[in-house]
Amino acid sequence: MRNVMSNKFVITLYTLPALLLILVLIYIPIVLTGYYGLMDWNGIGEMTFIGLDNYIKLMQDGKFWTSAGHSFLLALFSTLSLLIYLAISLVLASKIKGADILRKIYLIPMLLSSVAIAQLWLKIFDPSNGMANRLLEFFGVQNTPIWLADPNIALYAIFIPIVWQYAGFYILIYYAALKNVPEEIVEAAKIDGATPLQIAFKIKIPLISGVFKVTIMLAIVGSLKYFDLIYVMTGGGPNGASEVMASYMYKEAFKLNNFGYASAIGFGLLVICLGMTWLTSRLTKSKNDDVQY
Repeated sequence: MRNVMSNKFVITLYTLPALLLILVLIYIPIVLTGYYGLMDWNGIGEMTFIGLDNYIKLMQDGKFWTSAGHSFLLALFSTLSLLIYLAISLVLASKIKGADILRKIYLIPMLLSSVAIAQLWLKIFDPSNGMANRLLEFFGVQNTPIWLADPNIALYAIFIPIVWQYAGFYILIYYAALKNVPEEIVEAAKIDGATPLQIAFKIKIPLISGVFKVTIMLAIVGSLKYFDLIYVMTGGGPNGASEVMASYMYKEAFKLNNFGYASAIGFGLLVICLGMTWLTSRLTKSKNDDVQY
């Protein structure tokens, strides 16, 4: 077996199918997206080469940068919510009663499709009979908001189901990482008189810092390219108040039949995601990452 796996031809043979699949499904579409961004094209007829006009238009498009601002705001909320997920995971990993049941409850949103979640929260945010306004009325609020029709709060209202949807995913990641913290280290800290908070902040969190960095990157990049739930709930409205980059790209392509410009938006979204991935990795890099073993 060792002789086989040391054979470069065999290694190439094993990895070639996966490389071809990645090439066909990811890298070729990326190149084509950048290429279509150089064209004036309605998606059906002939393409007309217009050079960098679409990309220049993109840089000057106020609607795109407004949608980009909404995406970055979602990324900020998603990143801050990681602290809540981490706190919940610390509680669940501390051997409390019902931890297994709670983990299963937190995972339920992951089992639902984004469309089902959107329909659920549309009912919750219903201004007449929705649970959100009924709850506010119970606490004495007179003028309850029209959650998804008010341009001032529609974007923030949508953030709530998005954060709720992915709670179980991140809690599960943190919980698994915390369970892998060596128990003897925790027991030694308890013997030395460390409090639960000291154990959490001085031992557990530093030991899973690598996992925390990965989840930050996942939250940021996932937020920048988020689309489905926002599109189902508001379609980017009202009046673009909840528009994000992905929904703006979709409208340009499938509603305005401007596939050339939509491709430029998609390629711009890719560049922004790559830039944020690099920036996040640099900002979260620690001295230990440079240690060579």
